[in-house]
Amino acid sequence: MIDPHTSVAQTVLAHSACAEVFQRHRIDYCCQGARSIADACSHRGVAVPGLLAELDAAIAARGDSAVAGAALPTPELVDHIVSTHHAYLRRALPFIGGLATKVHRVHGDKEPRLGVVHELCATLADDLDAHLDQEEQHLFPALIAPTGDRAQLTCELAAMFDDHLAIGALLERLRTATDDYTPPAWACTSYRTLFAELASLEDDILRHVHLENHVLMPRFV
Repeated sequence: MIDPHTSVAQTVLAHSACAEVFQRHRIDYCCQGARSIADACSHRGVAVPGLLAELDAAIAARGDSAVAGAALPTPELVDHIVSTHHAYLRRALPFIGGLATKVHRVHGDKEPRLGVVHELCATLADDLDAHLDQEEQHLFPALIAPTGDRAQLTCELAAMFDDHLAIGALLERLRTATDDYTPPAWACTSYRTLFAELASLEDDILRHVHLENHVLMPRFV
């Protein structure tokens, strides 16, 4: 059984199947991953025994023991992050942005919160585009360089973590504005597709940020 005093991040590092459970209960395993499971449950108003049972069931169902990429050397880990998570975001963000614009234009009068969703999607895309460029052009080359300015690298990693906090806050606002990505009964196909894409986007971003915060960054800080 999972120990409730173990940190959320360490739990996901040991058992990646737990990420989905934490996400379902809106427990941040990325930027707030240093919290213990018990503290995270208290913060979210989730019963500890029930959550532990869900975690154990998820581990048993998948049978995994580690997050993909956690054991990779740094150059390979960076390549995995760029080719998997960055590539996904560069494909997904323009599609989601266009869909959010369409759904807001068609259904915004009936559901005013779609205006908030539209604005949040645009802000998230702008922030992530700048963040990905900064990592690929500056941070990641510095991480895999044989020598470098240690103090400067520490500052850049701290900036990366701050960006992650801001992105996490935007995702939290999106979840609230969409009722946990639940479309109304009358929603059209585009409306439902938008919410499904946003849920997938959140899932990928959280796994992406988790790798950077709890696997990559500790190797240097």
